[in-house]
Amino acid sequence: MSTIVVPTGFSYVAAAMMSTIFLLAGQIVTVSKHRALAGIAYPQLYADKEQMAASPAAAKFNRAQRVHQNTVEYLPGLYLMTILFGVKYPVLAASSLGLWVLGRVAYGVGYVVGPPENRNNIVTVICATPSLLTLIGGATYSTYQLVAAGV
Repeated sequence: MSTIVVPTGFSYVAAAMMSTIFLLAGQIVTVSKHRALAGIAYPQLYADKEQMAASPAAAKFNRAQRVHQNTVEYLPGLYLMTILFGVKYPVLAASSLGLWVLGRVAYGVGYVVGPPENRNNIVTVICATPSLLTLIGGATYSTYQLVAAGV
């Protein structure tokens, strides 16, 4: 039987991954609130053009829904990269994911509250993009190290 050794500090990776659950929960609340304000009934995923023309609330609902959907699209890759990176560098991996979450909060607020152009605000640019690049590079390097070590 094989044994998996979790590196010291890997609990930070777990905590950072849990932060994404709170991010998603907040986005779900936001989508639900804007769905109700716009009067968009389930199972309709987005407001159509007529609904958006009739109500600014419908456009906000669409933006809130898109932020949530976009976050869900990112998560499988982020989880994999964070775990791979975290096997060798858990604190850096956790910090990178935590910064990405902070950037996603700013992205969501900017996108839903204001015009769509506000989604790429200074916090998003400083946090989300560099942290995503760090996760990609770190996961790649950690994987290389694991392969080179024959693990």
